[in-house]
Amino acid sequence: MAASRSRGLPQTPRARATPGGLILCGDLDQLPPISVYNAGARVWIPNPDTVWEGAELVEDYVGGNIIRVSTKNGKVVELEVKGGNVGLPPLRNPDILIGENDLTSLSYLHEPAVLYNLKVRFCNHNSIYTYCGIVLVAINPYEELPIYGSDIIWLYRGQAMGELDPHIFAVAEEAYTKLERESQNQSIIVSGESGAGKTVSAKYAMRYFATVGGSSTETQVEKKVLASSPIMEAIGNAKTTRNDNSSRFGKFVEIHFNDSHHITGASMRTYLLEKSRVVFQASGERNYHIFYQLCAARELPLLQDLHLGHQDYFHYTNQGESSSIDGIDDLEAFSETRSALSLLGFSESDQMSMFRVLAAILHLGNVNILEGGNPTGEDNNESREGSHISRKDKHLKIFSQLMQIDAAEIGHWLCHRRIVSTREVFTKPMTAEQAQAARDALAKHVYACLFNWIVQVVNKTLESTIKTHKFIGVLDIYGFETFEINSFEQFCINYANEKLQQQFNQHVFKLEQEEYLKEEIDWKFIDFCDNQPCIDLIESKLGILDLLDEECRMPKGTDQSWADKLFERCAKWKHFAKPRFSNSAFVIRHFADDVQYESGGFLEKNRDTVIEEQMEVLRTGQNKLLTKLFTEEAPEKQKLTIPGKIKISAAPKTGTLSKQHKRTVGSQFRDSLQMLMCTLNATTPHYVRCIKPNDEKGSFEYNPVRAVQQLRACGVLETIRISAAGYPSRWTYLEFFQRYRVLCKSKDIKYNNMKGTCEVILHNFISEEDKFQFGKTKIFFRAGQVAYLEKLRAERLKECCVLIQKRVRGWIARKKYRSKQGASRTIQRYARGFIARRRVYHMRRLRAAIILQKHMRRWMCQLGYRRLQSLALGLQARARGLLARRKYLEMRRNAAAVVIQRHIRGWLARCWRVHTLEKIVIVQCRVRCFLAKRRLRHLKKEARSVEHIKKLNKGLENKIISLQQRIGELTKEREALKNVHNELNEVRSQLEHVKASEMEWKGRASRLESLEAELEQLRQALSQEKDEKMDILQEKDRLETLTKEVMEKSEEEIGKLKSELNIMNEKIREEKINAEERLKLRLEEETAFLNQEHDQDRNAYQKLLMEYHALEQQRESLERELALKGDNNSSGEHQRSLSNASTTSVVSASSELPEDDFGYGSVRSAASSTATNSHTRVDAIDWQQQGRKSLPQSTTQGDGSETSVILILKLQQKIKELEREKGSLERRLEEAERDYEEDEEDGSVNRATGVIEDSERKAVSSPRRANLAATRTRDNLRLQELEMENSKLREALNAIRKSVAEGEKGSEGATELMDQFVALQEELERRREECVQLRGVLANQTQGIKSVANASYGSDVDIINEDGELVMAFEAQKKINRQLEDELQIEKSRREILGEELRQEIDRLREDNDRQQRLLSLNLGKGPQTQSEAILQHEIKRLTSENLDLQEKLDAMTEQARKYKKNLKVLAKKLRDTGGIDLLTIPEVTAPAVPKNTNGAAQPTATLGPSLPVVRKMEREYMGMFEYRQQDEAIIMRHLIIDLKPKLALTLLPGLPAYILFMCIRHTDFINDDDKVRSLLTTTINSIKRIIKKRHDDFDTTVLWLTNTLRLLHNLKQYSGDKAFQSQNTPKQNEQCLRNFDLSEYRQVLSDIAVWIYQGVIKYVEERVQQMVVPAILEHDAILGLSGQKPGGMRGRAASVSREGSLADSGGRTSVPGTPGVEPGDLVGGSQKSLHSLLGELSQLHKMLRLHGVDPQLIGQLFRQVFYFICASALNNLMMRKDLCHWAKGMQIRYNLSHLEEWVREHHMQEAQVAEMLQPIIQAAHLLQARKTDDDVQSVCEMCDKLSSFQIVKILNVYTAADDFEEKVPLSFIRKIQQKLNNRPAQSQTLLMETKFSFPVRFPFNPSNIRLEDIEIPESLNLPMLKKV
Repeated sequence: MAASRSRGLPQTPRARATPGGLILCGDLDQLPPISVYNAGARVWIPNPDTVWEGAELVEDYVGGNIIRVSTKNGKVVELEVKGGNVGLPPLRNPDILIGENDLTSLSYLHEPAVLYNLKVRFCNHNSIYTYCGIVLVAINPYEELPIYGSDIIWLYRGQAMGELDPHIFAVAEEAYTKLERESQNQSIIVSGESGAGKTVSAKYAMRYFATVGGSSTETQVEKKVLASSPIMEAIGNAKTTRNDNSSRFGKFVEIHFNDSHHITGASMRTYLLEKSRVVFQASGERNYHIFYQLCAARELPLLQDLHLGHQDYFHYTNQGESSSIDGIDDLEAFSETRSALSLLGFSESDQMSMFRVLAAILHLGNVNILEGGNPTGEDNNESREGSHISRKDKHLKIFSQLMQIDAAEIGHWLCHRRIVSTREVFTKPMTAEQAQAARDALAKHVYACLFNWIVQVVNKTLESTIKTHKFIGVLDIYGFETFEINSFEQFCINYANEKLQQQFNQHVFKLEQEEYLKEEIDWKFIDFCDNQPCIDLIESKLGILDLLDEECRMPKGTDQSWADKLFERCAKWKHFAKPRFSNSAFVIRHFADDVQYESGGFLEKNRDTVIEEQMEVLRTGQNKLLTKLFTEEAPEKQKLTIPGKIKISAAPKTGTLSKQHKRTVGSQFRDSLQMLMCTLNATTPHYVRCIKPNDEKGSFEYNPVRAVQQLRACGVLETIRISAAGYPSRWTYLEFFQRYRVLCKSKDIKYNNMKGTCEVILHNFISEEDKFQFGKTKIFFRAGQVAYLEKLRAERLKECCVLIQKRVRGWIARKKYRSKQGASRTIQRYARGFIARRRVYHMRRLRAAIILQKHMRRWMCQLGYRRLQSLALGLQARARGLLARRKYLEMRRNAAAVVIQRHIRGWLARCWRVHTLEKIVIVQCRVRCFLAKRRLRHLKKEARSVEHIKKLNKGLENKIISLQQRIGELTKEREALKNVHNELNEVRSQLEHVKASEMEWKGRASRLESLEAELEQLRQALSQEKDEKMDILQEKDRLETLTKEVMEKSEEEIGKLKSELNIMNEKIREEKINAEERLKLRLEEETAFLNQEHDQDRNAYQKLLMEYHALEQQRESLERELALKGDNNSSGEHQRSLSNASTTSVVSASSELPEDDFGYGSVRSAASSTATNSHTRVDAIDWQQQGRKSLPQSTTQGDGSETSVILILKLQQKIKELEREKGSLERRLEEAERDYEEDEEDGSVNRATGVIEDSERKAVSSPRRANLAATRTRDNLRLQELEMENSKLREALNAIRKSVAEGEKGSEGATELMDQFVALQEELERRREECVQLRGVLANQTQGIKSVANASYGSDVDIINEDGELVMAFEAQKKINRQLEDELQIEKSRREILGEELRQEIDRLREDNDRQQRLLSLNLGKGPQTQSEAILQHEIKRLTSENLDLQEKLDAMTEQARKYKKNLKVLAKKLRDTGGIDLLTIPEVTAPAVPKNTNGAAQPTATLGPSLPVVRKMEREYMGMFEYRQQDEAIIMRHLIIDLKPKLALTLLPGLPAYILFMCIRHTDFINDDDKVRSLLTTTINSIKRIIKKRHDDFDTTVLWLTNTLRLLHNLKQYSGDKAFQSQNTPKQNEQCLRNFDLSEYRQVLSDIAVWIYQGVIKYVEERVQQMVVPAILEHDAILGLSGQKPGGMRGRAASVSREGSLADSGGRTSVPGTPGVEPGDLVGGSQKSLHSLLGELSQLHKMLRLHGVDPQLIGQLFRQVFYFICASALNNLMMRKDLCHWAKGMQIRYNLSHLEEWVREHHMQEAQVAEMLQPIIQAAHLLQARKTDDDVQSVCEMCDKLSSFQIVKILNVYTAADDFEEKVPLSFIRKIQQKLNNRPAQSQTLLMETKFSFPVRFPFNPSNIRLEDIEIPESLNLPMLKKV
């Protein structure tokens, strides 16, 4: 049967091709316009070797019969073009479309384009899968590829077909998805010729269904479905010349699903087993695998009785002379087959019986049939014509023994046959040839029956009692075959392919028409090739099969007579032909090709006869399996029935057996094929076409001749033809506009009507309206139109590029010219300068030589003179300097004394003058007053005369003039006094400076005297040294000559020794360094190895734990099912013990949490009882941040921890009081300023009512200004003191922090805190006294202004108004008042500025205090490392906030009481003035002290009388445990665990349920009740499991009990008594350790539960973020329009989110970026918002974890796992998405990832290595952006160290240029990358990252500092049955 396939050349494209060789460019309706056939246009021309080859037009084609093209090798070829341009060569697609995932996306759809695209994808990109519309084309790579793992399966799960790269899993996913959504049966039709990979494709499809549709019960039907594959491969597959694992039968596997879409069962139907292979194999082929597996396992004890040998020993296995397959171990395959048989229900006896039958078949083949029918030697005619078997033939004996039959009887019937006539029955011997044929027929029939029995058993095992909802069928059937000699098998195979092709054509046509109807476009009926006439020729009445059955029923029918009937009856069919040179052959024109069949052997194969006597011997034997095989209903008839139903017949079995042989193979095959077609028509089909690339089985070798034959045969080109006949290219309006916007003008763009804009673009460039159609949401294009638009777009972009290049090149040329011009000028300048410098250099050298000679001569003469002169000058300089410095110092002292005397004397004179002037003014006032009165009396007398009036007027004028002059003089005098005052201030400052200078000079003078003394001593020593030096020099000159030679020799020796020493030192150093490095490296390797082993062990344990929980879940589900079925055997409730407690995988849903803090009400801190007056405010403390920072574990021990907490609270109180004191000082300062302004206004009014002279006003204003200056000085001093106080506080805090950090033992830290507290208390008292004094000073300032008049005039104030000058002085005073008001405004503004500065300073001090308080809070947070200390801090926060509220209320009441007292004083004064009782003399009535409780709240008293004493309750000593009754356990668990709500838990102490449970455990340990503690712990564990299972969808509940489980685990460790866990305990905690029980086993159980809950949290988070990863990381476009889209085919890539709702409406209106009212995210289904959604989801999860008090280390581990999952999902999708692998998308991906890195930094998780998990996807984004030239190989490999070699090569292979201007990746670069990456050590062999990988979780020990005796139970928990002991 093995023969080479006939190879033909493709048909020429000059005419419309037949269906067997479609050349679509020959269709007249779809010919491209002649205008595109220009010079340089790329076309395809036929080639005898490669089928098609590329060429370019030499000249423009304008019409005619000849077209000239140039091939790649430069040869010019002339092609003939017939009329109507039928012979025009097909055009090539643009480079941007080469390598597309879907062949229908090609612009030019024809055979060469399809062939070349498949070649590029297969050879260049190593992509074996390609879409062709609805068909998946799979090319056999003949190499194992890492693209079929479970990670790939889950990657394709939920992805629409076309979204990821083509794959068999994508087809399977589409079928499974349609089964889910549409509830329709599905089918996957896998076809192809032998060696194309049909079996592997079908196996992978079933693996996909078994993985994603796996049932949750223990039956594991999906494993059984997969286990059927190795069994069927063993008994139905064999090695052929084309395939090492070729399926020699067809099968249709139905996988059944229930309502939940889980696999419930399966069934299998087989077709046309190649039985002839059992007895004959061609050269290079093998028999079925099972025979070789048995021979390989012959040494097994199980098979010792089968008498097997090597496979070359048996006739049925050695004919092909190829007994082994490279890379296949038959022994290992036998073990796999046995495992599969056991899994599918084959018992050991059944397996052994089956092996005995198979071994018997092998021995039957070795039975030697000899010529001659008489073994005794008698010579007669019968003996000469007959045959016999030797009695000593051991194989016959073994065959009989294995079959359990009589050897003589079977030996007789192997050589004879019985003939039944109408009258008698007689036996006729057979010739040796006939006997061998009968033997082979028996072997074939036995094997076929065994094959059918195995299929029946498999079907029975895969059957399910559960009702089948729907099924998915996988058809693995042979493809179209044609050989040199074609027989009955090829006829049946091609007949089946005709039926399948007809169904395929109808389905493709139906889908195409439905698409057009859906889009409501005008379309014409698409004509496709209908092969129904060919089918009618085969199966109709009087057709080929009918005539064959008729001839088989004829007694003397022969193959030749049947052929003659065919020539006579079938000549009328167009698809039937008679060969010219043969009378026994006939030709059928199939859809794929014309096949010539040889009629020889048709009748025998159709009859499939076996000698009845041989069958009777086997049937009557003792072998039960044989009896079952030959007595049951025929398998062929069973295959005709509907699966699941049994046909019951009343006829006896023997009759059925006799009828079986009357049915021909052809009729059986026709009926089964008809049933198969009915099944397929009732399902939704999916097609996979397998292609064999070459006949040599070479890895990734592509033979275009073989490929094009299979493409024509499998119907791929028919799909292309149907697509090309319609509108193959489809674009949405928005995608078309974004791609071809460059072809449209801005004025033609209508953003609110994309359909209209697209119409404008198309009408402008495509004149023929038939070339495109406008649908509801898409534009449909004819073949070639997209390429034409791409050409126009490229030309437009090229024009733009040329314009830009012109400008840029001009600018570069100008820049280069200017640069060269400048360079030439610079060179000239430097050359001329160099020449000039050389000339000057020589001149200078000549001049320098003369000068040197002159100076040398002079120097020789002056040398002696200068020596003497220098000595004399040195002595003179020293002496004169000393005298000058002394004189200068004396002069400075005198000058300073004079200055001091001058200033002091001036100050004394001015003081004396001021006092004298004041006295003189007073005297003058008195005298002038007296003279004025006397003058007034005199004037009154003279006023009566006219002359007096005249004199008076004249005197008044003079007086006015004199007064004006006086005013001017006073003004000048005032200015002079101001200058003097300023000078006085300057003199004072200078005086201070002089004093400081004087002190400095005194110190320097003393220093100078000491230095002079030292100088004198140095001079004496210098003179002595000079004398000694002269002697030494003389001695030196004498010794130099003697030692010179010795020194030279010693130096040489020393040099040699040094060199040798250096060499030795260097060697020693290198050896030391190398040894250290080796030791360090070895230590690091050992450490890494141990850590890796530990992680692996932990990970393996956690995986086993996960599997254990899954198995328990399955067990519980089975128990529930049994309970529902009412099984009476399982009586009573299932009791769970500690070891069999079941768990389930947990998925949780997030719940919204309240933002407000309810506080914690469960811990009564000791600080509240000892410090009742403390009111610390710690609102600014970030308790969540404390958990992230690990603090020193050994902060305090014993009672020191309690004392330190109290002192810290007091210190916080002190800081708060200082802050409040600053606020009060600020308020008092403002009040003082307001009082001062009021006093100033009162003073101005008083001054306006009196008459004061200029000098008096100056005398009065001077003290006020002095007071103001003094006040300002005091304020500045006060601010300085506050700054000093702040610095002291800062130093104190630093000291506290150091003390805490050093972790001193004992109470040293507490002592230091107490000392600082005492110092701060004393400082506070002093500050309060200063505040009182400051308030008194500010109040006294207001009295100074009012007392000016009383100080000046005393009791004689009334004399001012005595004379008549008051009116005149009043006017002058007005002017003075206005001037004073101006000065007052200036001073007020200065005060405001000063006040603002003071406020800013106070704000700064407040910020410093806040910062110091935060530092203090951080110091508090750095102490503990356990959750319990955080709990204590939460409790401190609550208590201090309550105390602060009370303190604020107390301050408000104190302020109100102060106001009341002030009002009382005012009322008492008024009452006293009216003569009433003085209330101030009555002693104050004070209320008795109100006692306070332990929380600091005041307790009400009954009366205020002193008669009732206050009774204080004595504090109780608690032991830190809760007492309970064992019968209350259920109630406690219900209230504490089952009914506890997460919102209520947030208001309690974190981990409070765990503390309560542990305190109950302590009580059981205290009373030593073993049963009680066991019952409590078991109930607790079961309750936690119950609540997790019950509320597994509540994320808050899951996290809550993760926290409490870990807290209970830590408490059990901390109080276990183990020294390893007691290092951080206090003495009290060590006393509270468990004494009687060892709960280490329960700790392990709790740890396992925590791991289980943690895994549930991880699973929940991954499910939450899974749908966001791809839109957020890969599809999110930060810059809209940057990523260009390429033309899409009829299967456009589906987005991750549905776009139809946002892209277009019923009218075709769409929106684009920039449209008002349209968000960018609405254009792409929300992908623009997906990144923010992902970040928001992560932030929400992080917030919820922190609110529930999860350990920061555990949060880091959780998000490390989540970020690994995000990276794996994104990278896997990126590698499977060809449309995302380009430069622009790499930039966008890196930008999106930067947001995740920023999120990690914001949440302070750098230490957990969360961001490092994103390195693979980051490097992938860098790889997309990197240059890809041969020079960048090294840099790319170094950059992508986190990516495996498969991943790097995959990304480079799928890298696609998004535009014509982007360069493609050269193949040489990829090859060099592969070679470079092969040198990587221990590289991963997987393509995708494992999304299911999980890091082992660690729960670090976190002890608690919470005192158990302080824990109280809140009333909200409703646990009154717990009694605190």
